[in-house]
Amino acid sequence: MTITTDTRPLDVLADFPAIPEGWAYLDTAATAQKPQPVLDAIAKAYGETYATVHRGVYQRSADMTLAYEAARKRVADFIGAGSSDEIVFVRGATEGINLVAQCWAGTQLGEGDRILLSTLEHHSNIVPWQMLAEHIGAGIDVVPLTEDGRIDLDAMAEMLTPRHKLVALAHVSNVLGSVLDARRAADLAHGVGAKILLDGCQAVPRMTVDVAALDCDFYVFSGHKLYGPTGIGVLWARPDLLEAMPPYQGGGSMIDKVSFKRTTYAPPPGRFEAGTPHIVGALGLHAAIDYVADIGLDRIHAHESALVARAREALSQINSLCVYGPEDSAGIVSFSMHGVHPHDIGTILDESRVAIRAGHHCAQPLMEALGIEATARASFGVYNSAADVDALATGIERVTRIFG
Repeated sequence: MTITTDTRPLDVLADFPAIPEGWAYLDTAATAQKPQPVLDAIAKAYGETYATVHRGVYQRSADMTLAYEAARKRVADFIGAGSSDEIVFVRGATEGINLVAQCWAGTQLGEGDRILLSTLEHHSNIVPWQMLAEHIGAGIDVVPLTEDGRIDLDAMAEMLTPRHKLVALAHVSNVLGSVLDARRAADLAHGVGAKILLDGCQAVPRMTVDVAALDCDFYVFSGHKLYGPTGIGVLWARPDLLEAMPPYQGGGSMIDKVSFKRTTYAPPPGRFEAGTPHIVGALGLHAAIDYVADIGLDRIHAHESALVARAREALSQINSLCVYGPEDSAGIVSFSMHGVHPHDIGTILDESRVAIRAGHHCAQPLMEALGIEATARASFGVYNSAADVDALATGIERVTRIFG
């Protein structure tokens, strides 16, 4: 891996074998490509050292258990958790949010209580709360956005009441790239006695996250957006909250003692990890965290911010284009073109070997608020360069020529 000085762009494309020369991959917000160290860690785990964890008394099983738990500690250190026991491995952020909805909110909220979300949330941070609210008779309120596409915390302060028991917000928007002032949001939530959950899927790949400094109560993210494998994610929660939560699923590993008369459960985090875990996924996540940490999250954020600025400048020169979100969006640029469906934009760009996302990005309420059905979205990663932004701009110019 080549790491340049702080004043120069990153040069790590060679670490990503799935990105061929001349292909501009601009869909990192959906899923990141994987660097060679992650691929090597996965191959080694399956091909050389594989065994089950927490069960076998033979040496290889013991070694794999140590590696699996080392991954948990690496995650804890990465996000500033107080202990590895605060880290629950899940399939992804979606499962983490559902776990909190069922095991914490489902036992702590009741009829008449309220949940506060925002207009820009991903469906995964909307639908679980709707399902819960319908089941228990709670209500949902929605914080509007500022003119430049940020969660309006002044409006949030006006909306919060003691009836609000939970606030759930995206740390970084997957459509607009807007960054939440998470600490202020946490202070506002705690001011009325509510807990706060942060969806960190778009934050952890591109900025330093310290859950203690943020003072949140729950934090979730997915490994595959952090250059790791799919099928592995993280729920962090305050230890007192985890301790009070009942299990999410029943089965092996999450138990203390089982009898037909009564079953007792393991302490967290094991209580929430029923069955054989995604062992190799955790090891791959460990390698991914090491990879981004070696580069430096501050440098990654600076690199992606420079690409965003270049992209916004290029796109703003095209009169038929509307670019959404704040100028300082984190790694993501969404836009629409008058008279052209985003799917057509995506298809034509693909012909030019530029891969973007086109659609509602699992954020239909946000699309409705913007007055559109869909956007085209370019999202950047450590492997992107100014040449990729230029390829995007050239491809968009071709779209304008085709559609007149």
